[in-house]
Amino acid sequence: MTETQRLQRVVDRARDHIRGGSAKDAVQVVVYGDYLCPYCRRLRVIIARLRRALGERLAYVYRQFPNEKAHPGAHFISRVAEAAARQDKFWEMHDALYETDPLTPKLAKELAHKIGLDIERFERDLEDEVVAARVEEDLEEGRRNGVTGTPSFFIDGQRYDGAWDFHSMLEELQRPVAAQLTRSAKAFASLPASGGLVLLLAAAAAIICANSPLSGAYHVFKSTPFGVGVSGGALAMPVGEWFSEGLLAFFFLLVGLEIRREMTVGSLADLRAAALPVLCAIGGVLAPAAIYLALNRGATAPGWSVPTATDIAFSLGVLALLGSRVPTGLRVFVAALAVVDDILSVLTLAIFYPRAFELGWVAASVLGIVALAALNRFRVFAMWPYLVTTLFLWVALHGAGVHGALAGIFLAGFLPTRPAPAAGPLLAQAATALAALEQAERETADKRVLAQEPIWEWASRNLSAASDRLQSPAERAERAVSPWSAYFVLPLFAFSATGVSFAVDLSTRDASHVLAGVVFGLVLGKPIGVCLAAFAAVRTKIARMPDDVSLRGFIGAACLCGIGDTVALLMADQAFPAGADSQVAKIGVLIGSVLAAALGAAVIAVRPLSPPKTEDA
Repeated sequence: MTETQRLQRVVDRARDHIRGGSAKDAVQVVVYGDYLCPYCRRLRVIIARLRRALGERLAYVYRQFPNEKAHPGAHFISRVAEAAARQDKFWEMHDALYETDPLTPKLAKELAHKIGLDIERFERDLEDEVVAARVEEDLEEGRRNGVTGTPSFFIDGQRYDGAWDFHSMLEELQRPVAAQLTRSAKAFASLPASGGLVLLLAAAAAIICANSPLSGAYHVFKSTPFGVGVSGGALAMPVGEWFSEGLLAFFFLLVGLEIRREMTVGSLADLRAAALPVLCAIGGVLAPAAIYLALNRGATAPGWSVPTATDIAFSLGVLALLGSRVPTGLRVFVAALAVVDDILSVLTLAIFYPRAFELGWVAASVLGIVALAALNRFRVFAMWPYLVTTLFLWVALHGAGVHGALAGIFLAGFLPTRPAPAAGPLLAQAATALAALEQAERETADKRVLAQEPIWEWASRNLSAASDRLQSPAERAERAVSPWSAYFVLPLFAFSATGVSFAVDLSTRDASHVLAGVVFGLVLGKPIGVCLAAFAAVRTKIARMPDDVSLRGFIGAACLCGIGDTVALLMADQAFPAGADSQVAKIGVLIGSVLAAALGAAVIAVRPLSPPKTEDA
C-alpha cells in the first residue's frame, strides 16, 4: 500500500467537523466532499443510514474538497459552510446545502437566513481570508492524501476503496474479525519499510533456527523432496530449491515489470536521465567484484558476484525510515539504480552460473520464448495462455540447466500493454449499466429476485469490462504479484536461504578471504564504484546529479546500495553449490549489509540533506 492511502493528519476535534462518535469504540469515517458533487449528494443518504444504524459508534468527519474545475462555484460554497461554522452552525448549513437541489452560490447564501445566522457576521466571515485559507488547507491536505475525486473515504485512517453501498460499508464499519484483520494488514503494509521488515524477520527466524536445537528440523524441512514425478525429475526438488527456483519466478516477474515500466515511462525512459543510475549501477558491480577477486583466487573466485547485488526493499526501507531528510530525487535515483542492478544480476545468473546444458531442453526453452512473443504479437490479452506458456518455459529452463525463476523475466517482457483508455466511453458504459439496474430496481416489487434477472448479469459484464480496461494485463499482473512477492515469496526465500550456521570454521584461509571479499565488497566496493562512476559521468557531462541531492546525501545513498540480501544470497548458492563457502559468503552478506545500512543511515542522518538556500541580495 502506498503512503497516500493513509490519512496524513489524524482527526482533531479542535479543528475538524465531527458529528457523533462519543462511544469509546467509535469508528472514524473521514469524508472529503464537494457540495456540488452529485455523487456526494447521493452518498449522503448512505451516510445518514449508517449513522442511524451505528449511532454514537460512528464519528462522521467532513473535510472540504471543492473541485472548482468540474463544479464552478464549489470553492465559494465550501466557504459558505466554513463561515457558518464560525457561528457553530456547520452541520445545519452542511445539511441544508446538500438538501438544496439545484444548488447555486446565490441559493447557498440565502440559506444563512434559513438556519438563523447573524447575516452581517456571516457576510464578513465569508470574505475573511482565514475562511478561504481553511478551505485551501483541506484541499491541499486531501491531495497529499491521494484524493483525486469526491467523495473519498478514510476509515480509521485507512483509505476505503470498497463498494459504496450500505451493506458493504456497514460490514467494514462494524469491525467483524475479518475486517479488523484486513484493516490491520493494510495498516502494516502502508508502513514505508514493511516489506524490508518482513524480510528481516524471516532472515532472523532462519538464523535462530539454524543456530538452535531447531537446526535439525530446519534442515530437514529445507531438504524435504517435493514435486511431481520421480525423484530427480524436472518437477521434483527439495523444498529449499522450490523457494529459490520456483517461488522466485514471481519475484523476477515483478522485477521484470518494474524494469519494463522504468524503461518506458519511468526514470530510465529518457537517455540522459537514465545515464546516472545506469553508469552508477555498472560501477557498483565492477568495484565490489574487483575487491572480491583481489582477495580471492582459484576455488573461491566464483563468489565475485555475491557482493554485486543490491536489495531494493531494504535500501528503500532505510531511506523511508529517514523521512524528510531524504529528498525525492535521492529516492528516485536509488530506485532506478536498483532496477538496473536487477538487470545486471539477471544477466549474471543467466551467463555465469548455468548448469550443464541439455540441448533438448534449450530448444524447448527457445520454443517457449517464441510462444510468449507470438502471444504478444497477436495481442492476446487473456492471462491464462501466458501463464501456461510460462510454466512450460520454467520447466524447460530448469531442464536446460538455467535458473528456472528467469521465466518470470520473460513473462514480464511479453505481457501486453495498452494505451490509457479515454474516460468518456468507459463512463458511458458504466453509467448505462448502473442506470439500467436502477430503473429495474424501481420497477421490481421483490428486490430479492432482481439478481436473478438477465439485466443483472448484463450490467455486471459491462461494469467488469469497463473496470478491466483501466489496466493492461501487465499492470494487473504487477498489482496482483507485488504483495505476494513482498510478504510471501521473498520472506520464504529469505527463510530458506539465510539459515546460516555460525559454527562454520572461519579460520581457514579460503573462508577468511571469502568473508572479507564479500564484506569489503558490500561496505567499500559498492559506494566506491557508485561514487566514482557518478563523478566520471558528471565531469564528462554524460549525466548530471539530481537538483535536490547534496554530495553528503549521495554518498550516504551509495553506502546504502551495499545492502544485499535476496539476490546476493541466491548468488552465494549459485557460486558455491556445495561446501561451506556458500555459508561463509552468506555470513558475509549479513555482516556487510548491516554495516552498509548503518554507515549509509549515519551519513544521511548527520544533518538535513537539502542544499542550503541562498537569499537574493
